[in-house]
This record gives sequence, C-alpha cells and structure tokens, in this order.
Amino acid sequence: MGPEGVVPDALAGERLDRVVALVWECSRAEAARLIDQEKVAVNGVAAAARSQRLAAGDRISLSEEPAVGPAAPEPDPSVELDVVHTDEHVIVVNKPADLVVHPGSGNADKTMVNGLLARYPEIAGVGVPERPGIVHRLDRGTSGLLMVARTATAHQALSEALGRREVHRGYVALVQGMPADDRGLIDAPVGRSTRHPTKMTVKADGRPAKTHYRVTDRMAARTESQDGPQDESVPFDSARLELRLETGRTHQIRVHLAAIGHPVLGDDLYGGPVAPGISRPALHAHSLGFDHPESGQPLRFEAEPPEDFSALYQLLSG
Repeated sequence: MGPEGVVPDALAGERLDRVVALVWECSRAEAARLIDQEKVAVNGVAAAARSQRLAAGDRISLSEEPAVGPAAPEPDPSVELDVVHTDEHVIVVNKPADLVVHPGSGNADKTMVNGLLARYPEIAGVGVPERPGIVHRLDRGTSGLLMVARTATAHQALSEALGRREVHRGYVALVQGMPADDRGLIDAPVGRSTRHPTKMTVKADGRPAKTHYRVTDRMAARTESQDGPQDESVPFDSARLELRLETGRTHQIRVHLAAIGHPVLGDDLYGGPVAPGISRPALHAHSLGFDHPESGQPLRFEAEPPEDFSALYQLLSG
C-alpha cells in the first residue's frame, strides 16, 4: 500500500497510530511522529490525535513516506536522570515516577532512554534499537531502581541472569486493606485482558508469575483526625508491603495485589482507591541486586521512596 490507503474491516475501531504502523509496516513511534507533525490525514482532514479511532472505509493519506523499521531514539540532555551507579559495563538509575523508560506508543520522546543516550551514546548499539541498553523496565508510574547495559556483552549477561531468576528486585507498596497473612506468595499466571487491551489480568493461559510479599505495617482507617484537620482522615484500612519478584511480567505486582483484594493505592487501572497527595500507584522499586556482568562481583543498591510515597505513608500511619 502506498501513501494512501483505506481502513479494512479488520482494523475498524483501532487507533490511528496503530493502523498507520500496521499498514505501512513502520514503528508506532514513527507513526506517532507523522501524526504529531500533521503529515497524516483521515478523509482529507489532518489528524489531530494519535488516539483517533477509525472506521472501516476511512481513507488515510500520508504526505511523507514513513521510515520503515524501528525508529532509533534521539539523545535528549533535557531529561533529568538520577544515576546511582555507573561503570564501563552497567548503569543503575533511580527512575522518578511519571518518566517512561523507552519510546513506545504515545511516548515518542522525553523518555529515560533519550536521556541516557545523551550521557552514554555508546548504548545506541546495545540490545533492541528502539530501547537500547534496556534490560528490564518499570511502569511509568512506578519509581525506583533499574539497570541498563552499556555493552552488548553486559546486556546478554544481565538478560540471562534475569531469565535464571538471579536478579533481586525488591519493591515497597501501600495497599488497600490488610492482608490476612503477614507474608505469602502469589503464584498466578498473568496475561493480557481480552476485554481491556491496556490491562493485564490473572488468567489460566497467561505466563507464569510469582510475587512474594511481607506485611511490614498495618494501618487502620481513621474517619476523623484526632489531632489534626478533618482532611487528614483516611476512609480505608491499609498496609505497607515489601515485595520481591521471581518473575517480571507486565504490571505483575499491581495485577497480583488486585487479585488478592489489596490493590495498590492510587492505581485506578486495577481498582486502587484515590489516595491523598499521590497521583500514581504507590509502588516503588527500592532495592536491586545482581552480579556484575564482567567481574561477577555482587552488587546491591537501595533507594528510598520519593516524597509523595513517604508523605502518604506518614499520613496513613498517623
């Protein structure tokens, strides 16, 4: 199909950026770039949004041929990074909440990868072109530690260590309600929801997923504040959990905690209640441990939760 095409029945109801990517066999990031630069028209009218839903028979026209294949991210020194460790082989970043790890659907730039490329340009040739150096990821709203490879050898070694479950990934979360047991293992397969494509769910044909948890604090609801203003009341019981991943499925902790009836506070996607002072899931990757990919030396890093998480915990604990 050339610079013009008609939406087939099979793609009716899909987003514009996805249709452009599928029909012209380009990346979603490239499709997003064309739409943002007003180089895509639907039925003769310049498209205003990547998320525009299309109907069968809609005519799409492009004023520029899309670049076929993955679009390489561009360096961006304006992206601020908290680098807690770096050497010739590996980087460890303490990612803030609301920073996307790498370009993808709806996030073509201003990601952590764009910031890394400005500081460590050699990672451009490491791993997958559209997410260079990335070994594992955190959700946009999740803060905390993750490792990045600076060489192809390190990328392979760290990826293999993840596959062998030799990487320690520890999290803290604030959840609704109080789990009955002080510690436990959630062993439930996770896969993409057929009803809501943006969500993951526990399903029999999903990929194996295991999450260990330990309750470190239980906090009762307060309908009225005894010593402070009324707006410090908390209408639900809550708990602080420490969690450890055995596997690393998309949204795994959030899905697992919701499945046992204790969704993460602020996680509206998986049923978590609105929580004062935080506009994201109250989830933080606080510890990361792995063997150095070159020397084999054990490395361990910790990062305290950011201010929004800590302030919420202080409020809940009274």
